[in-house]
Amino acid sequence: MSARINIARPASGGYTPDPHGFGNSRPSAGYRAANPDDPVEKIRTFARTVEDYVDIYSQPLKPHLPAIGRFLIVGTFLEDSWRIVTQWGDQLWYLQRHRHFPWGISHFFLIINVITMLVGSGAVISKKYSEYAVGGLLGVVIVQAFGYGLIFDLNFFLRNLSVIGGLLMVFTDSMYTRKKIFAGLPTLSENDRKKYFLLAGRILLIFLFIGFILRGQWSISRVFVSIIGLAACIMVAVGFKAKWSAGFLVIMLSIFNVFINNFWSIHSAHPQRDFLKYDFFQTLSIVGGLILLVNMGPGGLSVDEKKKTY
Repeated sequence: MSARINIARPASGGYTPDPHGFGNSRPSAGYRAANPDDPVEKIRTFARTVEDYVDIYSQPLKPHLPAIGRFLIVGTFLEDSWRIVTQWGDQLWYLQRHRHFPWGISHFFLIINVITMLVGSGAVISKKYSEYAVGGLLGVVIVQAFGYGLIFDLNFFLRNLSVIGGLLMVFTDSMYTRKKIFAGLPTLSENDRKKYFLLAGRILLIFLFIGFILRGQWSISRVFVSIIGLAACIMVAVGFKAKWSAGFLVIMLSIFNVFINNFWSIHSAHPQRDFLKYDFFQTLSIVGGLILLVNMGPGGLSVDEKKKTY
């Protein structure tokens, strides 16, 4: 009986693994446009393909983005505290002569600022008591604006709005981390707070670039960069392709920071050096806030999130 039964695979040519032709023997070439002749559809397909490749090749860096962003955000506070300590006499002279601080109050003002900035920066970097650290650093921004009489300086005001936006991103990142730890106990109120803080942080972060547009001499290249940067800022504010527009701003601001705020090329005795150094580290802080935005995403109050719903 067994000699009559052939249980082996049929000979070559009589067997096909996909007899109905449902399989696709060609390797996948990524996304394909629904209408190959539509240029807009081609751009969308190309953009989705690029996004996939960038996501794949940027995976090793993603776990380190929160730490990099936090460190850059507090960079301006660390530099400011170091500048106060190394220029203690000049700081006292300015506060007492130009701001009319009494002798003891000026000392107390500087000491409190230095301690708050050092402790708050350390807490932000180490992710310990981040909410209190953000509150303390936010207080330093406000107190210094009034203490040094710079509250009505438009450039200073716009830059500090962006620094506050970066601090809000740190606050939101701490809420995001806490949510992952207590994933089984989400609260609606905390989710709502996270959305609103992310929205506020996104909007405030772009004010630095608005300040860049408003100052300086105009040229063809400056107009071109301003238009592209303003478009990216609007995309960040409304949350449309927010990760990519924020990443673009990170690259643009980093290049701008190195070539424009190059304080290291100025002599140490030149008064312009301190201003360039201040602008350099403040721009680094805003870059750090944008990096946190790239890591977390735009949040619920954004075009990107609404597109997922509809």
